[in-house]
Amino acid sequence: MPSRSSAPLPIPRALELVRTLVRGSGARRVVIDGRSGAGKTTLARDLVASWPGAQLLSLDEVYPGWGGLREGAALACALVLVPHAERRRGDYRRFDWVDGTFAGPLLEIDPDRPLVVEGCGALTAVAAGLADASAWLDGDADRRRERALARDGDGFAPYWDMWAAQEEAHIRREAPQELAALALTTC
Repeated sequence: MPSRSSAPLPIPRALELVRTLVRGSGARRVVIDGRSGAGKTTLARDLVASWPGAQLLSLDEVYPGWGGLREGAALACALVLVPHAERRRGDYRRFDWVDGTFAGPLLEIDPDRPLVVEGCGALTAVAAGLADASAWLDGDADRRRERALARDGDGFAPYWDMWAAQEEAHIRREAPQELAALALTTC
């Protein structure tokens, strides 16, 4: 059973709890999942910034467009998490949201450095089996939407409902809030 926050927490407090989990577990691989606008990206970036040598894969880099939550999570697992767990180099190309293709240079994930993977859909049963530490973030729906649209602007607004439906399908299919070592509500 995951540890749960009893009241909504500000992101800095959630970060403290995740850092404590990571330190206590001796983690090399951390997976952070949650609903859009819950603070996953902010928390993951802050965690990586405070963890010497850590590298970050944001699922935003591998979702193949607005309808690709499930596929992006599967790509992250196959291309990055599995090789890292096997102490092999992982690699991927970023998805170009304008052109609708995977483009640019091949980006490498070093198996000898800690890894944080964050994004909606990141925590599946397979990913949980590969992660040394994991967290699920959620929050008030109106507040999350406000935060996400302020961050991503008009580009996200037309897709909010479609994305939320994919999040719901992921939650029903994988129960990431139950797989996570730490389940937090953010404010």
